[in-house]
Amino acid sequence: MDRLCGSGELGSKFWDSNLSIYTDTPDLTPCFQNSLLAWIPCIYLWAALPCYLFYLRHNKHGYIVLTRLSRLKTALGVLLWCVSWVDLFYSFHGLLSGSAPAPVLFVTPLVVGITMLLATLLIQYERLRGVQSSGVLIIFWLLCVICAIIPFRSKILSAVAEGKILDPLRFTTFYIYFALVLCALILSCFKDKPPLFSTENIDPNPCPEASAGFLSRLSFWWFTKLAILGYRRPLEESDLWTLNEEDCSHKLVQRLLEEWQKQQAARPQAAAVEQKIPGEDEVLLKARPKSQKPSFLWALVRTFTSSLLMGVGFKLIQDLLSFINPQLLSILIRFISDPTAPSWWGFLLAGLMFVSSMMQTLIIHQYYHSIFVMALRLRTAIIGVIYRKALVITNSVKRESTVGEMVNLMSVDAQRFMDVSPFINLLWSAPLQVILAIYFLWQILGPSVLAGVAVIVLLIPLNGAVSMKMRSYQVRQMKFKDSRIKLMNEILNGIKVLKLYAWEPSFLEQIEGIRQSELHLLRKGAYLQAVSTFIWVCTPFLVTLITLGVYVCVDENNVLDAEKAFVSLSLFNILKIPLNMLPQLISGLTQASVSLKRIQDFLNQDELDPQCVERKTISPGYAITVYNGTFTWAQDLPPALHSLNIQIPKGSLVAVVGPVGCGKSSLVSALLGEMEKLEGTVSVKGSVAYVPQQAWIQNCTLQENVLFGQPMRPKRYQQALETCALLADLDVLPGGDQTEIGEKGINLSGGQRQRVSLARAVYSDANIFLLDDPLSAVDSHVAKHIFDQVIGPEGVLADKTRVLVTHGISFLPQTDFIIVLADGQVSEMGHYSELLQHNGSFANFLRNYAPDEDQKDNEALQDADEEVLLVEDTLSTHTDLTDNEPSMYEVRKQFMRQMSSMSAERESQNRPVPKRHMNPSEKEMQVMKAKETGTLITEEKAETGNVKMNVFWDYAKSVGPYTTLAICLLYAGQSAAAIGANVWLSSWSNDAVVDGRQNNTSQRLGVYAALGILQGLLVMLSAFTMVVGSVQAARLLHAALLHNKIRSPQSFFDTTPSGRILNRFSKDIYVIDEVLAPTILMLFNSFFISISTLVVIVASTPLFLVVVLPLAVLYGFVQRFYVATSRQLKRLESISRSPIFSHFSETVTGTSVIRAYGRIEDFKVLSDRKVDTNQKSSYPYIASNRWLGVHVEFVGNCVVLFAALFAVIGRNSLNPGIVGLSVSYALQVTLALNWMIRMMSDLESNIIAVERVKEYSKTETEAPWVIEGNRAPEGWPTRGAVEFRNYSVRYRPGLELVLKNLTLHVQGGEKVGIVGRTGAGKSSMTLCLFRILEAAEGEICIDGLNVAHIGLHDLRSRLTIIPQDPILFSGTLRMNLDPFGRYSEEDIWRALELSHLHAFVSSQPAGLDFQCSEGGDNLSVGQRQLVCLARALLRKSRVLVLDEATAAIDLETDDLIQGTIRTQFEDCTVLTIAHRLNTIMDYNRVLVLDKGVVAEFDSPTNLIAAGGIFYGMAKDAGLA
Repeated sequence: MDRLCGSGELGSKFWDSNLSIYTDTPDLTPCFQNSLLAWIPCIYLWAALPCYLFYLRHNKHGYIVLTRLSRLKTALGVLLWCVSWVDLFYSFHGLLSGSAPAPVLFVTPLVVGITMLLATLLIQYERLRGVQSSGVLIIFWLLCVICAIIPFRSKILSAVAEGKILDPLRFTTFYIYFALVLCALILSCFKDKPPLFSTENIDPNPCPEASAGFLSRLSFWWFTKLAILGYRRPLEESDLWTLNEEDCSHKLVQRLLEEWQKQQAARPQAAAVEQKIPGEDEVLLKARPKSQKPSFLWALVRTFTSSLLMGVGFKLIQDLLSFINPQLLSILIRFISDPTAPSWWGFLLAGLMFVSSMMQTLIIHQYYHSIFVMALRLRTAIIGVIYRKALVITNSVKRESTVGEMVNLMSVDAQRFMDVSPFINLLWSAPLQVILAIYFLWQILGPSVLAGVAVIVLLIPLNGAVSMKMRSYQVRQMKFKDSRIKLMNEILNGIKVLKLYAWEPSFLEQIEGIRQSELHLLRKGAYLQAVSTFIWVCTPFLVTLITLGVYVCVDENNVLDAEKAFVSLSLFNILKIPLNMLPQLISGLTQASVSLKRIQDFLNQDELDPQCVERKTISPGYAITVYNGTFTWAQDLPPALHSLNIQIPKGSLVAVVGPVGCGKSSLVSALLGEMEKLEGTVSVKGSVAYVPQQAWIQNCTLQENVLFGQPMRPKRYQQALETCALLADLDVLPGGDQTEIGEKGINLSGGQRQRVSLARAVYSDANIFLLDDPLSAVDSHVAKHIFDQVIGPEGVLADKTRVLVTHGISFLPQTDFIIVLADGQVSEMGHYSELLQHNGSFANFLRNYAPDEDQKDNEALQDADEEVLLVEDTLSTHTDLTDNEPSMYEVRKQFMRQMSSMSAERESQNRPVPKRHMNPSEKEMQVMKAKETGTLITEEKAETGNVKMNVFWDYAKSVGPYTTLAICLLYAGQSAAAIGANVWLSSWSNDAVVDGRQNNTSQRLGVYAALGILQGLLVMLSAFTMVVGSVQAARLLHAALLHNKIRSPQSFFDTTPSGRILNRFSKDIYVIDEVLAPTILMLFNSFFISISTLVVIVASTPLFLVVVLPLAVLYGFVQRFYVATSRQLKRLESISRSPIFSHFSETVTGTSVIRAYGRIEDFKVLSDRKVDTNQKSSYPYIASNRWLGVHVEFVGNCVVLFAALFAVIGRNSLNPGIVGLSVSYALQVTLALNWMIRMMSDLESNIIAVERVKEYSKTETEAPWVIEGNRAPEGWPTRGAVEFRNYSVRYRPGLELVLKNLTLHVQGGEKVGIVGRTGAGKSSMTLCLFRILEAAEGEICIDGLNVAHIGLHDLRSRLTIIPQDPILFSGTLRMNLDPFGRYSEEDIWRALELSHLHAFVSSQPAGLDFQCSEGGDNLSVGQRQLVCLARALLRKSRVLVLDEATAAIDLETDDLIQGTIRTQFEDCTVLTIAHRLNTIMDYNRVLVLDKGVVAEFDSPTNLIAAGGIFYGMAKDAGLA
């Protein structure tokens, strides 16, 4: 190098220590300035070039138009190039004129000139690739400016010293150069316009990150605008930015699916996959079989390689940077110890510490940002893949795994991947940090370090053992949690039945039992967690203690001075971080591996074979053919249908009939390809529409339910509504066809749901219609209307192929032919008349049930009445929200208004009412109104603003006030012990050294050890106290929630989606169980570390107090902005999360409908859209954490800067031990400050769980179950006389009356049929009897006892009901019949015998312990109804209520039931709400209700003779 500088004015050495270091005015030699210093920026740019060009090649954002800014930048680059050339030519000029310039004067201008040219070209290339702000060039210009500052100072100093300028031209060119690079740096900080054709030009609210400048990205400044907005007012969904293209679901899911399909192709299924999503314990505890299944993990890695590699790069740089500060601390302590050292060293060191800390801050946050965004993408992709799989799994898989378990895969398991992502890089980073720390420690303390390392190594297996144990607890706890939530889900779905039967205590007990076991495990796990916390807090201290102890004891000449003590302490602090993360990493990885296995098994499950139904070819003239078909629901079950041979010609109407459970619905499923085909062929030609037996209704508007994704065609839509008798409903629904329909169609009556489902089919205009008993849920005359208008030979579907499963006999003569099924086989097939002549079982069956021909009245008359009837029926009716489920105030008002106007009109004119058609403007008005009134399910509201203090107080009270106080005191004590230990260390390191050794080493060591151990014990105590408190809080909060919910009135469940209640029991209780306590502990931890740091620094350098205030103000500002914004983002995120899972569970229940209509793709898009909405709030939340990190760590880095700076200023009065203590504490503070805000915010967002649970623990409850002073007498009711006295009732306060001044008296043992148009208040009457609805005025007396005076359970347990929807719970059949275990085995078998289930149950291997699946899905609807009958027979009380119980049963079974009721309940009072009049024709009296009042009440014969409403109904049914 010296030769390069040659002689002349640069004829100096390259490096001169006396000039540069050992002096009070340091400077660099001219040779160094002109060579290496000038080359540094050039070396950087050339080194970065290849990677940067590679990046630009692969990322094109469109080009940017040439702007003024771009022209200016280019002009500066060209000028700089010219300046370098001037220098170069000047050197040549010197050479020619005989003075020999040094070689470096040729080399440097050449190198700089070429680099400037490169920079100029780069500016233009970036513009063409759409780069708005270039990080590479900003760093380059910055380096240029920094490297030019030193010559800038030197040149002025030398000119002043010499009194003249030695080389005027080079002097001038240098200052021009300096001015130009400074301008270039300033200009490069401004960003260019967005590229042409970029999304930003169209997007109303693009993410500012995409267009942010380099510096803004580095410091996350682009987020500030949202932070300020969030501080000013609570954020709303409209404030959130649109997602970046690469974060959208459809992109991510597609990428992952492609990789997964490659995996599946590469490793075809090795073994038949287990049929069930395995429980967590099975996964963890069984040995892995060696068969190679497709690896989902590998697919994930392949999908996200680039993000992973980027994270690795950032993490590596940060790990290396973290070791710079301890080295600087070591030099700083040496500087303080040496009074002769020039003071500019100290200031330089303080500056370097600050710069190194800032670099670390910026890089670590870039790392975290990239890794968290990757985690978010990971979750999105996994959710999408699971959703797509759920659309195609077979029914057997669906049976094995409940909806709840599948939702768990999506919510819990996908979330676990997201949680473990940030720790993934620790796998290589932790060992790297440990090795580096040990290396540097060895430099200071020599082999003594091995003692400390030995402690670390020994503690790892101990921790391993603890975490293994914790894991096994967690697995068992997960099982309890799953079963608790599954049971809770069933309770919520069947809450009405539980209330009617008074079964709540039995289920309450079950839940509490599970919860008890769950908390027991939770407590054990938490104690272990406390032990492991103790180990982790003690580890760094133990290691320091043992290392230093061994160091001073091994050799008396080993002196512990400040440098050794505090540098090793700060290295041990670095060592502590990866070790602290290890347990989190291990538990995260184990959980993720369990989740991985569960997801992988689910994705490997059998899919429905799309080829099992042949769609293309079919024998001509036929629409459906089945040859020799044998079908089963699952491979391990016997076939449900066997050897079927069916041919259905195009355009024919085929009826499928047969007894309950003979396989009618299975046949329809087989035609849809929903069953597994064992042999034979099925061909179906043309598009299919399917109406399932239980209507599947989506949670959206009625219109969307009917259109079902098809474009709106007004004429066809109108026709669908008209023929399915829905028009009159629309007039009554609060928002017409824009009314929002609740989950599972909650605010429609059964008949309406079925008609909407049918309208969907009619609108779809398919070629083939598979109708699974669509007429069972509607009244007889509506059924007739629908058959005539839609299904029958005259209906709108007359030219389509229709397969109708039915129990209604009256329609059979009009069908083309009939298929009779028995035990899964076709027993007879043919036209109605053929089958009658055939004299088979079908013919006998018909003769018994078909009404006589001659009874039929004049058809013409009936048709004339039809129109009136319909309007009246559907009006009062099925629209009758009021009947089954209440709806809202407006519905009721509008409904009543319309009712009265209709009846008034009819009375005055006595002629058919024409159907009302609206003109377009009226329609629009209605739609507008609908939007306001038509929503039933209230939006879940996001709490806004600060979490109220009383929520924290509620939690503290649940934990216990004394416990809370104890925790605080223990933490304060622990901090005091830690400070004491370090102060002691500091004074030890200042001990005088006599003859090369320190005295009283053992005393120093002993006290240090005692203080450390005290600290550890206090930590453990505080953790134990927290466990006791948090488990108690978890118990109390859950118990309060559960008891309130079980006692909530039915109206609460009608207006609140079950998902929302379930969310309280799953997500919120999980947070209270497992998240709150650790968060509070972490908060205390970081709070006390921050306080102790301040105490130590202020104590050692009191001058520090000056900056405490401004730093605290800055910190407070950041904290206020961050907490307000992040809390609201978190709330928005949790609100947008529920719809993903509700939509998923809705989809899973309706897959057969979705597949039948071929709408799988649309539903994927819907799901993706919901996930994207959720991501829109997650993404800014991630950014908010980074924004906080950068700003808070800036405060922390200032603390480091000032601690070092004041130590340098006061170096004369301080000893090295104090400086070491103060600065090593300052180096820890950044992390603590950051954690403190994060934990405060986490606590705020998690404490919301307490708020939400409290909110639902305080809702209004129904009357007490038992009133001690007022029990019903033993054996009551003895007669069963029921009396309504002037009784009125409304659904909810503010709604109109449903029953008005009802007064009637039913004698004991009397049989009364209750009839009336739907909505007349029939079901309401029964609900009042059981006090599901409470009286508005008047009273009901049973045997003279006013039912309002006794407890609900005393009342409900003495009455019996067979409800409309037969609901079963998962568990044994015995539990479903007798949950309290009150009846003997004989009683139960006798009840089964009488309810005609004996044969079925005894044929099951498990008998009474036959397991019913969730909702009783493994029994047919008819069988479920019979189980309800068996329940009634067991209870056998004096009053029996039958609520439309006969709707879903074929006539034979119906007859059996009616017979059973007549014989078994002979001496009981029976109230029957009848659909089929023939069931009540022999009752003592019939009560006809109309609009909530008694219209007629007399014996059936008298009523028919009177010719009133009942006569009209009987005439319709062909009974009069």
